[in-house]
Amino acid sequence: MATSSQAVLQYRIARQVREQFVNTLDASIIELMGLMQNHLSQLAQGGGAGRSVAEIQLAMEAAALFRAERQHWVATVRREWREALIRMGSKTGNTDMAGLSLVDDELVERKIAASRLAAGVAEAAGAEFNNLRLRMQFLERRSDLPADDVFKPETLAQIMVKAWTDCGLTRPMWALVHPAAQAGLARRLPEAFRQANEWLVQQGVMAEIDLKSLVRRADGEAGGSGAGAGASGGAGQRPSAWGGSPQPSARGPGTGWQGGGTRAAPATRLDAPMTAPMTAPMGGTGFSGVPDVRPSALARAEQETRMLTAATPMTRVRQRAQGVLGQLRRLLTDRVADFESGVPAGPPSPQLAQALAEPATPFAVTELMDSRGGAVTRTLPMANVEVVATRLRQRAAELKEKADKPSEKAIIEIVALMFQAILAEERIPAAIRVWFARLQIPVLRLALAEPDFFASVQHPARQLIDRMGACALGFDATTITGSRLEREIKRIVQVVEQYPETGRRVYQLVLDEFKKFLGRSLTEGGSAQQAATLAQQVEQKEALAIQYTIELRRMLASVPVPDDVREFLFRIWSEVLAMAAVRRGPQAEETLRYKQAAADLLWSVSPKMDRAERSRVVQQLSGLLHTLRDGMGTLAMDTDEQDGHIKLVNDAVMQAFVSRGEGMSPSKLAELSHSLAGLEDVVTDDPEGDVLLDPGMIELMFGVEGDALEVIATGGSQPSEGMLHWAHELELGVWFALDYLGDVVQVQYVWRSRRGQLHLFSAGANRNYLVQTRRLASYLQAGLLVPVEDEALTIRATREALTKLNVEPDRLLH
Repeated sequence: MATSSQAVLQYRIARQVREQFVNTLDASIIELMGLMQNHLSQLAQGGGAGRSVAEIQLAMEAAALFRAERQHWVATVRREWREALIRMGSKTGNTDMAGLSLVDDELVERKIAASRLAAGVAEAAGAEFNNLRLRMQFLERRSDLPADDVFKPETLAQIMVKAWTDCGLTRPMWALVHPAAQAGLARRLPEAFRQANEWLVQQGVMAEIDLKSLVRRADGEAGGSGAGAGASGGAGQRPSAWGGSPQPSARGPGTGWQGGGTRAAPATRLDAPMTAPMTAPMGGTGFSGVPDVRPSALARAEQETRMLTAATPMTRVRQRAQGVLGQLRRLLTDRVADFESGVPAGPPSPQLAQALAEPATPFAVTELMDSRGGAVTRTLPMANVEVVATRLRQRAAELKEKADKPSEKAIIEIVALMFQAILAEERIPAAIRVWFARLQIPVLRLALAEPDFFASVQHPARQLIDRMGACALGFDATTITGSRLEREIKRIVQVVEQYPETGRRVYQLVLDEFKKFLGRSLTEGGSAQQAATLAQQVEQKEALAIQYTIELRRMLASVPVPDDVREFLFRIWSEVLAMAAVRRGPQAEETLRYKQAAADLLWSVSPKMDRAERSRVVQQLSGLLHTLRDGMGTLAMDTDEQDGHIKLVNDAVMQAFVSRGEGMSPSKLAELSHSLAGLEDVVTDDPEGDVLLDPGMIELMFGVEGDALEVIATGGSQPSEGMLHWAHELELGVWFALDYLGDVVQVQYVWRSRRGQLHLFSAGANRNYLVQTRRLASYLQAGLLVPVEDEALTIRATREALTKLNVEPDRLLH
């Protein structure tokens, strides 16, 4: 039988892992509160397509009440979460059926809400929770976790929902905040489960999980205390990590705690990676081909979990790149006596300097590319690229013979190997690779003068080649020939060749020029330009609507206005004013007419005790209502919805006729009219919230054809902050594989709006995809938008150079 000390140690391990788990999630509750508050604030500002006035009003009430009670809610959740751990420690035996009693409807509804929250979170936790559950069964000799175990997602979910209602917030309000709460827990729980699993494995608890043995143990498990359920010896045992006494093997037959007998089948690893690369087919788009491999739903879920709990892919790419350069620096430092990383090596050897100063290129690249004359280049066959590569190799050998210093020979060899790798990159059109070849000598001059070229991924020479290569990656020979991109790369190479300086300054200059070129050229002409113009109008309209609403709230803070009219101005008329300002201009006749209508509406619904004022309202009301309908029509609002708003206005006017309050004075009306006329003066350039994209509304409001622009408004999941940061870091010109509505296409990132809230991807052939920043981050997180290349061109070339040098180290100095 298991010893008493071993049972105590097992109990302590179970207790400690639960404490660590509770501590991990306790630190996330404040962050969770922030996510919930932000979500309610967005809903209160009208976020979400098709929301009714009643729903928005409920969101406003929930946001205000939660803002007042959120500290109380956090304190309650944290206290109850700790007490749940204490209650577990104070229980003995099976308590799953304890405390049976009749429950009221409110408690039932609360448990239903908690169960929905827990179900979504458990799905996100996936294999990590299952592994933890099995390890705890093994450790505590249970058939399953207790019903109120802190490891079960429903335990924390019930605490959160109960604290919500205890703070005076209602269940309909919880339904509003449920998505944010679920997304926040789904982001934190998998990491907490993973940490618990890793700690248990370190303590010797089931390094591998054998489902077969666990099933046998559950079937044959005796009731009562788990401490005496096992045997102490026999085959199948392995050395225990718990104080040196034998630990029963998880692979043994019978109960899983008794050795001997036939060996079970190999263990099944539930946490084994199930990833599959996601790349897009290029057929029919003029792109070079790659395999079409679609990830399974489980693989994508696991990929998304890793993205949520680890560094962003952009960070990992940079770390890998810096690792490659670190290997190169170590190679040079170890094998080259006079090489000092980061320290200028001084002027090159006289013979080498003379050879590098020769104005003519040693190979007939110019003749190969420009033999037809004119500005348009022709595509080179692969044989010509191979000829250029051979001549570059010969030229490098000649330069090494003229070099006196070992460091010079090593640098020449490494640069030559890098450009050999670049020339061999068949996914880049041959014409572009030949232009890259002409950069070998200028880059060599730079590397000899600045050893930092081998140390930093941010060196402008590397960035220049990487950006040009990344942009050219998605084209084939037929689409690149004569294109603006080819002409710009040709121009940049010629500038570098002819520039009198050899340092990083010239590369930084042309890199900045290339970025500006991408900013203006990727959407020049065709459907991409039309889509970018439309998207900019959408962003401008959304930004203006938000700013107008904010300013209207400020202006009307001290003005007695009926609630229905106030909401109409905030939710509807601010959109009308923004649309008119974008389409016509802020001081256009139509825009000013809508601004004046807002002032007239405010005056019409203010109390009217004077007969003359009431008569004036009646005379002007027909024209005012006509203007209101015109404005709502610009939002593609249907007639029934317009009728609803018009009825509210009519009711407010009738109420003003019988009201005995003080009406709006002429001076106040003049002040409001003046403020409304100059409403755009208060608008700032700072992004405010997220741009909401409704494909149908965009088509109706802006007149865009449905097949000219695809608006991505669904899919993905709640993105983490790291994913949002990655979305803002994306570089124009880079190619991605986009999985949208079951169709995988290769797209190029061609445009970012001024405020950085909207992004445009082009697949060519009049196929463009518009996406808002948060949705973009969610697609990156879910693996629905994957970079075609996860390693920069010069880093990949450096890696290949290192591989060759590791095989033939003598070539570095000979």
